[in-house]
Parts: sequence; C-alpha cells; structure tokens
Amino acid sequence: MTRDRIHFLFLNIGHYLDHLFTLIFATVAALALSREWGLSYSELLKYATPGFFAFGLFSLPAGWLADKWSREGMIAVFFIGIGISSIGTAFAQTPLQVGIGLFIVGVFAAIYHPVGLAIVTQKWKNTGMRLAVNGVWGNLGVASAALITGYFIDHGGWRVAFVVPGIFSIIVGVLYAAHQWSEMSTAHQKTPAAVAAAPVQPAGMKALLLRISAIVFLTTAVSSLVFQSTTFALPKIFDERLQGIATDLTQWLSASGVAAAKGDIATMVGAFAFVVFAVASMAQLVVGSLLDKYGPRTVFMVVAAIQIVFFAVMPGLHEGWALAAAFGFMLGAFGQIPINDFMIGKMASGEARARIYGVRYVVSFTVLALALPMISFVYGNYGFDTLFRVMASAAAVIFVAVACLPAKLPTPVAAAA
Repeated sequence: MTRDRIHFLFLNIGHYLDHLFTLIFATVAALALSREWGLSYSELLKYATPGFFAFGLFSLPAGWLADKWSREGMIAVFFIGIGISSIGTAFAQTPLQVGIGLFIVGVFAAIYHPVGLAIVTQKWKNTGMRLAVNGVWGNLGVASAALITGYFIDHGGWRVAFVVPGIFSIIVGVLYAAHQWSEMSTAHQKTPAAVAAAPVQPAGMKALLLRISAIVFLTTAVSSLVFQSTTFALPKIFDERLQGIATDLTQWLSASGVAAAKGDIATMVGAFAFVVFAVASMAQLVVGSLLDKYGPRTVFMVVAAIQIVFFAVMPGLHEGWALAAAFGFMLGAFGQIPINDFMIGKMASGEARARIYGVRYVVSFTVLALALPMISFVYGNYGFDTLFRVMASAAAVIFVAVACLPAKLPTPVAAAA
C-alpha cells in the first residue's frame, strides 16, 4: 500500500472507532444496565446526554486547534484520548460516574469529524466517493457497537465492551503517530499562506450563498435528529419488537450445535442491529457516486423521500415486517450523511475548512445530545410508534428544505466570500 492509502485507512479506522465509542452505551443501557442497576431505559438516557453535548461543543475548538497546530497531531490525540477515556468508563460504579466517563469520551470523540473530514476533502480528489467510503466505515462503527457490545454483555459483561475497543484505539493511535510523525513535527513550522482579498460578490450571489448556508445548517440539524434517534434507539426497538425472531434463531443455532447460542439473546439483538446498519451503510457508496455525478439537490430529495415512506409505515410493525421497515428507513438515514459534508467541502476555503466543519458538527452533535431527552420523553410517555411519526415529519421538513437548493452549487471561487 502507498503512504496515502495507509493514511486514508487510518482515517477510516478513526471514523469507525468514533461512532463505535459513542454508541457502546446505547446497547449497554438497553440490554444490561436497565436490568443490572434497576433503572429504566428512559432514566439511563440522561447520563449519556452530556457526552453528546461534548461531542458537539468541542468540535469547534478541535477544528481551530487542528488549523492552528496540526490536523494529523489532533487525530493522534483523538485515538489515544478516546481509548483511555473508554477504559476509564469501564470502572464506573454508579450512573453518575458513567455519565462523567461518557462526557470525557465525547470530548475526544469531538475531534474526529472536523479534523478527519477536513483532511479527506482537502487531500484527495473524488470528494463525494471519498466521503462516502469514509462514511461507510463510520456507519460500520455504529453497527459494530450493537454487535460487539451485545456479544460482550453475554461473554464477559458490559465493562469489557468499553475496555477492549479502548486498548485497540490506543494501539492504533501510536501507530498513526509513528506513520504521520514527519507531518506532525513540522506542522508548527508552516508559513501561513497570504490571504487574498475576497472578491466582491453580486447581491444575487450573496443571497444564494445565504440561502444555501441556511439549508445546509437546517438539514444538518434535522438529519442529525433522525440519525441519532434511529441509531441510538434501534437496539431497544429490536429488543422489544424482534424478541420472537431472536429467540427462535438462538434456539435453532443451539440445536445446530453452536455453543452457548441458546441464551445469547443480547448477542442476537445486536446482530440484527449490525446487519441493518451494515447493509444500510452501503447506501453511502451509491450516494457518494451520485453526488459527484448529479449534485446534492436531487440526491438529497430522493433520500428524504425514502425516509418519509418507511418511517410512516413502521408504527405497529413487529418481527419480520419491523425488520424490513428498519432496513428502509436506515438506508435513508445513512444515505443522507455525506451530502452536507459534500456541500461544505465543495464550497469552503481550504485553510478554514476544519473550522467550518467544526461549526457544522457543533450544530449536528448538539442536536444529537438534544435527541436523547426527546427519545426519553417520547418513549416514556407514548412509545416508539410516536417516535416513528415524529421522524417521518422530520424527513418531510428535510424534503421541503432541500427542494429550495439550486440545481448546481456555486463554484469554489464564487463561494470564497
């Protein structure tokens, strides 16, 4: 492999781990702590909320530090820091201690998106496909969180689910630092590029850029609400609605001679979530290629329409039908992820790109944090069927907003102001 390919692989592994770490607790809360600590699922969610606020809040300073110091150095800090904080979380003895550990995990998790995506969009061509490949890795992290955590709950306990990925991340961080040491050690010596005067923009162009920016940040917020609600809640949704399939399949595996399969319900629920997430994440590859070919407006509208349909039909479904509908709305939820990053990457200036991504992810991950109290309230008072209807309405908002995008984005030169 060439040096660039190895670098891209490290960045992809980073995206994988970033989403895995932030969702370990989702499965732990749904399948272990609600039983071990005698707390309801709704009560446990509040302890994850500060971590997601940190995930968003610290994106902006992370992007600023990366632009001022070293993007590669910040990625090394991400790998090692999130690994250590995950291991620390495993030693928690109370819900409050878990919440503190998850907050620290969120601080380090905030580094990846503004910094890693700035590297991806500036360093290589074929931005849409690069973002899509990188996004698939991130979504496999989402999927693996449910599968790996479910497995460790059945084989070793929930604490192991924090420790093993933590050790792996620290090892990767050391290897990444060694691989990128030359870039990290010379980053502070870089001479700032001369700042060119921003071209005077016609009034019509300024209005167009303002409209596009408003749409980007609105759809970022709403799509983040959809993504968090689905990825965080899906293990619990499957725990409630796929018990029949999970029980039948574990019994069948046990009868077929698979060791310890009969009682591994948590593993099976995690496996269902993994399959849905993993298959749905492939939508990003399709979306990435279509973005380079057709642009964001048409692609985004199709993705939003898919979500509207499948969220609308999900209420009341159980077992096989629920699994099929979940495939549908997760295809849309994952497919939309690279679109806003694509638009920012095409329009943002290179020197400030990490900071602009930082602002984007402050918005995105702040909404992720706010989604948890919403899930807790809606689930605790009305159940998941109402949550699905809320998600269908959110997807409709995205559809209407995206319809207001221009058919073609302004050129980077035009967008520089």
